[in-house]
Amino acid sequence: MGVLNVTPDSFSDGGAFASADAAVRHGLRLVCEGAGVLDVGGESTRPGASPVPAADELARVLPVIKGLRATGGDFLISVDTSKAVVAEAALAEGADIVNDITALRGDVKMSAVVERGGAGVVLMHMQGTPLTMQTSPHYCDVVAEVGDFFRQTISLAVGSGIDPMSIAIDPGIGFGKTPEHNRLLLHSLPAFAAPGRPLLVGLSRKSFLGWVAGSTRIEDRFWPGLALTSFCRERGTKIFRVHDVKPHREALRMTEAILGDD
Repeated sequence: MGVLNVTPDSFSDGGAFASADAAVRHGLRLVCEGAGVLDVGGESTRPGASPVPAADELARVLPVIKGLRATGGDFLISVDTSKAVVAEAALAEGADIVNDITALRGDVKMSAVVERGGAGVVLMHMQGTPLTMQTSPHYCDVVAEVGDFFRQTISLAVGSGIDPMSIAIDPGIGFGKTPEHNRLLLHSLPAFAAPGRPLLVGLSRKSFLGWVAGSTRIEDRFWPGLALTSFCRERGTKIFRVHDVKPHREALRMTEAILGDD
């Protein structure tokens, strides 16, 4: 899953692809590098980020989704949003998946939009909101609590009519977690992986990657991220949300060759 931010304030590439034409070109470049899904987001979810109006988010993502679809390329499009009105419009323009950091809890209309659209959906765990999530996150047992969260949200999604085979889950690395919480979740990924339930991990360029090395520079997060991609694949992860598609895809292919996976 290639990250395609169309925001002015994302933590690592904000503003780099703010125009629709630039975003479409970058998206096609990610597909050429091996992305099977393009995740288009018009609202930053970095720690401390404030929400943006739906109108602004729509103005950012819809031209990009429309432009990508017009190319006729063989790839899926995911819209990274927690607003039902944005998800519905994106699906109408040709998006296939809703990547919702609130796991359908942020907007009471989101479940119906996903069900009506026959869309795939990513349910992510987050403690708090992007504005508050890194303010002293606390868990008694982060692995057990995240596991309970997924059982509840999957049940609610299926109860809303969403096809259980269309659901993927994301433990939300860096979303309301300390570095130690992130470490425990990554160590325990097999507890979340299940047949028919794809596990997605998004840790590309996140500050957690500099934790062990003691670095705060974004450029120092590349190699640790690549190492964790191979580790997460060995632990059952099937979908990787990354900025640098080609090297991560090559790491996956090598890992799968060693594991003997198809």
